Amino acid sequence: MHEIATILGEMQTVLQQVNRTHIEQAVSVLASGKRIFVTGEGRSGFMARSFAMRLMHLGAKVYVVGETITPSMEKGDVLVAVSGSGTTKSVLLVTQKARELGCPVLTVTTNPESELAQAATHLLHIPAATKYRREGEQPSVQPLGSLFDQCTHILFDAICLCYANLHRVDHQDALAKHSNLE
Repeated sequence: MHEIATILGEMQTVLQQVNRTHIEQAVSVLASGKRIFVTGEGRSGFMARSFAMRLMHLGAKVYVVGETITPSMEKGDVLVAVSGSGTTKSVLLVTQKARELGCPVLTVTTNPESELAQAATHLLHIPAATKYRREGEQPSVQPLGSLFDQCTHILFDAICLCYANLHRVDHQDALAKHSNLE
């Protein structure tokens, strides 16, 4: 199908621009944390939740900000903050609070000049189109922030693969942590 080829082509263009060093730093930051917290709103929040689930399968102690069972953050924890625009107020507030607590923050965004990116200790810049279509963004035929969401998902899976290799977690280990209530 032409649409699938178009989407894959857009994703490839964006993903080829992502700095490999930033991916390696993301893995290192995650591995250094006692616990990992993730935050994001809307579809960015869905990407963050999916990342949290996969990290749990890999043996990380991980929480989604805003869930009823999420404990308080402490020094030594890590926050992953996802916002395509880098302007989502709730994500920025959580990031600022994490920094006040002395926690490192890995921000995933398209906008390295945003307030969210500036508040982060580590940045994973994904140069994809957002719903705002700012000047300099990668063009996309897809609506809203679809390209950012897709690329975020793929990069999170790549980070998980590196994380699994670092912690020597294979398919069987991850499967053993997968839900068995279904």
